[in-house]
Amino acid sequence: MTNFIKPTRRQLLQGAAALGAFGLSPARALAAGYPDRPVTLLVPWGAGGGTDATARMIAALLEKRLGQPFSVVNRTGGAGVVGHSAIASAEADGYTLGIVTVEITMMHHLGLTELGPDNYTALGLMNADSPAVTVSADSPYKDIAALTEAIRSSAPGTFKASGTGQGGIWHLALVGWLKALGLAADHVIWVPSEGSAPAMQDLIAGGVDIVTVSLAETKAMVDAGRALNLALMGAARASSHPDLPTLAEAGGGDFALATWRGVCGPKDLPADVAQTISDALAEIAADPEFVAFMGDRGFNIEYLDPSAHAAMMAEADVAMGETLRAAGLSQG
Repeated sequence: MTNFIKPTRRQLLQGAAALGAFGLSPARALAAGYPDRPVTLLVPWGAGGGTDATARMIAALLEKRLGQPFSVVNRTGGAGVVGHSAIASAEADGYTLGIVTVEITMMHHLGLTELGPDNYTALGLMNADSPAVTVSADSPYKDIAALTEAIRSSAPGTFKASGTGQGGIWHLALVGWLKALGLAADHVIWVPSEGSAPAMQDLIAGGVDIVTVSLAETKAMVDAGRALNLALMGAARASSHPDLPTLAEAGGGDFALATWRGVCGPKDLPADVAQTISDALAEIAADPEFVAFMGDRGFNIEYLDPSAHAAMMAEADVAMGETLRAAGLSQG
């Protein structure tokens, strides 16, 4: 079973509970000098999507711990290039940080930018999710086996799908699925979007037939009865959706993939600043408010400390390069 880009290391949170027993927060212990003014948290994707929602909760909890405003700013465009570039090019003083997503291991292979994981200071991985195959409630396909058979028997270009920009992770999810079915990467037309929220709107409006984004990003439309999740592109069922089968379980092909989101600063962030933020993120990953927020929205918490976060991004970069070359999308 294909399962690239899924973090291979898991780091258990240690120390925070012990310090808490003595009334000492590690984040606050290091925050005496930093931050002493508001901090901007850049998001490379549009408002209303999963990355935006995750970022806003993280920002609110950082603000609680560190005593300064953390303002989320969406910097969209260029299939994630604009926002990721803004994070990398910010002054390395800790007052501009950002959410770096799996696309950073993809964009330079696609020839969109020279940026890669080594242009950032990793501060903590917070989330990893697999995408769902989602259709509108009006779709004639009510299970993944029926949709899969329809795609297989259709002429190229009959179906349209969306979820992110051209060559983005959710596009690769579609490509990987099609290739697992023995079909060409462009058998289903990809309609680029600036994030999951506009893609879901396009699905409901009838502009596309399929969306491949995370379960959390489909939740609002599914809960409203306007969309239907048919299967999960995961190696196992999601704890938040135990009744939703995987592709392999339900006759949709043998394919799995995961995406991820982490907090990063520009390269060469001062060590004391990085430590303050990373300690706060470790606390947040175990914070009941964050756990409840992520669980309610179908997000999977996957915490890695800065060292493991950086190693995971480097490993994912190599794996993604191989995958994009196999898909015929790499410009390298």
